[in-house]
Amino acid sequence: MYYTVKVQGHVRVEPKLFSLPVEKAIKASLQEKFEGYISKDLGIVIGVNSVDQVGEGVIISGDGAAYYNSTFSVLSFKPEVGEVVLGKISDITDFGAFMTVGPIDGMIHVSQTMDDFVSFSKSNILTGKETKRNLKVGDICRARIIAVSYKDVSNPKVGLTMRQHRLGALSWIEDDMKKEKKGKKE
Repeated sequence: MYYTVKVQGHVRVEPKLFSLPVEKAIKASLQEKFEGYISKDLGIVIGVNSVDQVGEGVIISGDGAAYYNSTFSVLSFKPEVGEVVLGKISDITDFGAFMTVGPIDGMIHVSQTMDDFVSFSKSNILTGKETKRNLKVGDICRARIIAVSYKDVSNPKVGLTMRQHRLGALSWIEDDMKKEKKGKKE
């Protein structure tokens, strides 16, 4: 889920940015510090939206930089357990698939790809034995987040499943809906 989060703190503005207007210098400092920043509380910071309030600047002797107490907002992506997400399959391995969800890749274990016995081919395709459904790189899929771990904050892990109703490759969902519609007409 994407969020706009208000943050308050002291922002360090290096002397090389003193030629800019204060708000632009603060925003440049914030962008350098926060874009790509990952934390359990904020998630993955995509960018700095705005600088909302700027307090009096203070220069600390021996440092040369100015410090401003500021309030600003950031756009962040914070995956949540139970959330249904749309993404693109970026890689297939013998143990599952990786799906790009926003700025991060989630992992779908082979047992969570479909309700079927799944085999892996050397051409990087997962195939269901009974359903004959294929999952390949580039497929657009809908999945549910079942696990989020920030154990290694620099590399958060997201676990996904596609073994629930209306989840999986969009082509599978479309086929299921056509079959259901056809079954209702008969």
